[in-house]
Amino acid sequence: MIAPAPMPKPPLPDTRSPSATAPLPGGLVAAIRPLDPAAPWVGAWEALGARALVANPFYEASYALAAAPAFGGGVRMLLVADRPPEEPGARLLAAWPHRRIARRWGLPLPVLMGWTHGYAPLGIPLLDGDDPAAALAAFLAAPQALGEPPRLLLQNAPADGPFRTLLNDAGVRQDAYWAHDRGLLDAAGLDPAARGAYLDHLSGNRRRRLRRARRRLDADGPVTFTMLADPAAFPAALDAHIALEAASWKGRAGTALAQRPAEAALLRAAVAALAKGGRVRIARLHRGDTLLASMVLPLAGRDAFVLKVAHDDTDPAVATGVQLVHRLTEAVLATSAIDRIDSCAPPDFELATLFWTERRAIAHRLIESGRDPLFPLAARLERARERLARLRLRLRKRRATG
Repeated sequence: MIAPAPMPKPPLPDTRSPSATAPLPGGLVAAIRPLDPAAPWVGAWEALGARALVANPFYEASYALAAAPAFGGGVRMLLVADRPPEEPGARLLAAWPHRRIARRWGLPLPVLMGWTHGYAPLGIPLLDGDDPAAALAAFLAAPQALGEPPRLLLQNAPADGPFRTLLNDAGVRQDAYWAHDRGLLDAAGLDPAARGAYLDHLSGNRRRRLRRARRRLDADGPVTFTMLADPAAFPAALDAHIALEAASWKGRAGTALAQRPAEAALLRAAVAALAKGGRVRIARLHRGDTLLASMVLPLAGRDAFVLKVAHDDTDPAVATGVQLVHRLTEAVLATSAIDRIDSCAPPDFELATLFWTERRAIAHRLIESGRDPLFPLAARLERARERLARLRLRLRKRRATG
């Protein structure tokens, strides 16, 4: 379930050299580098992801590099380090995959745009959690030092929380667009009694419907919920996931992974890379060897993110997707291995909001980097762009409903 990016496709990125280095105050170094799996600083990038202020598995090295063949054209890395990143022992303070867009608003007014795509629904940069204020200051100073545009557009970034607080405390000029909330399960800090009562918000009618659907599903044989953690089981589980999705409405619509080889390869590569560090789970609902529903969950620390969901839709009355989320919720509340699950879903998407009562505020955020006399103009143009896109969406929906 991927958060929407209803804005039109961005223009082609600038094709200038993807490498540059510049000094920053305090002995730090700013660098632009290509998205290269052979780069000597990939290990430092992974280490930064593990201690980032806000977890973002989609910007960690293993996942981003797996996504590069399918979606990484023109993507560069903005890095802040304590020395040139190629030097042994370099420590990264910030890492941000992005594209340099030469004409965002129909004008020669360039912007650095964070890298998001259908498999990367969270666009917050990785900042050193050990000293986030210093990391942010260096990150914002880096574009000017490198001769890059002083405007950063972070797509699908948290609209509140530690990162937003950090920006506000630093007095950074910013504006937000496409604000929306998405479903979130947050069990961090809940005692056993609160965990046991978490689903009490469900109405009596909803509980009866869930029990009736579960009995109907079990009528053909007992159904089991499993949370796969063994990397050896992942290839076969992904084969089954892809086949199940192809047999559903996604296959009929032509949007299934089986019909998009590059995306299927991305999912396999990303899961394999994450599995090396034990940072992915696959939640499954199955009857014997028959898969009924499946969900891929990348992990970052104790946070999980819903990447892909597939479910059997031959009998809508049993609602296998709903039952999978229900049993996943019960399993997470019964253990302490996962604290939070970000649904990465569109606003008010029922599968994400039916059981999970918390919400994560998300928005595209335009940020001033350094001194930018054109920032007010850029902010107005982005607002106009959003309004035009929203108008087009309304007109499209009106035509679709007749």
